[in-house]
Amino acid sequence: MPIETRIEAAIAQAIARGQAGQTPARLADALDYATSPGGARIRPTILMSVAMACGDDRPELSDAAAAALEIMHCASLVHDDLPCFDDADLRRGKPSVHRAYSEPLAVLAGDALIIMSFEILARVADRDAARANALILALARRSGMPNGICAGQGWESEPTVDLEAYHRSKTGALFIAATQMGAIAAGHEPEPWYELGARIGAAFQVADDLRDALLDAETLGKPVGQDDLHGRPNAVAELGVTGAVTRLKDILAGAISSIPSCPGEARLAKMVQMQAERIISVLPARMRA
Repeated sequence: MPIETRIEAAIAQAIARGQAGQTPARLADALDYATSPGGARIRPTILMSVAMACGDDRPELSDAAAAALEIMHCASLVHDDLPCFDDADLRRGKPSVHRAYSEPLAVLAGDALIIMSFEILARVADRDAARANALILALARRSGMPNGICAGQGWESEPTVDLEAYHRSKTGALFIAATQMGAIAAGHEPEPWYELGARIGAAFQVADDLRDALLDAETLGKPVGQDDLHGRPNAVAELGVTGAVTRLKDILAGAISSIPSCPGEARLAKMVQMQAERIISVLPARMRA
């Protein structure tokens, strides 16, 4: 079964479970609205690619891990768009959840999705308790404090910001989770996979900073100029466009070489190269060389 099909099926199953029974209808609907259509599903695709490179001997664990990670990511977007943070009207080309359903329901939808992500992993504990426990711990570490996406959001309220630490938590954390959870799901140690996830995450954050500075809202599918508007730390403000482009290329240069030895190393390298090309595509043509 193709990776994309496995990811979508696992997410749909989890959302349907959250909508089952006698539930508040608008909140139940908001869960689906927040998670579909899901864009590129980059994080779960990386997770599944790593799991397959490592053997994917327990596909039910890989499927659960991919769904849990993507649902956590979607929850973070719902909260990130709230008026107390970005106050964004658009997400993925449609009204953000708080615009479509109200601010209270957006808060609850994000909360419900966070809880759902851990429930998904708990439900597969009977298949392999040790791996499921490790998956829960890995997702928790990259979601909360001190090194998860909550920390990344928290950096935006600090008077002085370490840009590298901010990027590592804000965006890098769930990419690190992707590579490490893929390895865990397939019975491999997670630590060797840290660098690959960190590199991909750092590259995506710098690319996002460049998108925010260079693209328009119609192209991006969400508001632009948010970093300047909210005075947030970003690579373009610190390094300029040319410096940010240089940093992006430097980060990506070592991504493939950081892939740990595994049975599917060559195939995984192709996937990483594809993601690198996707990241670079954000740049104007004159800057890609």
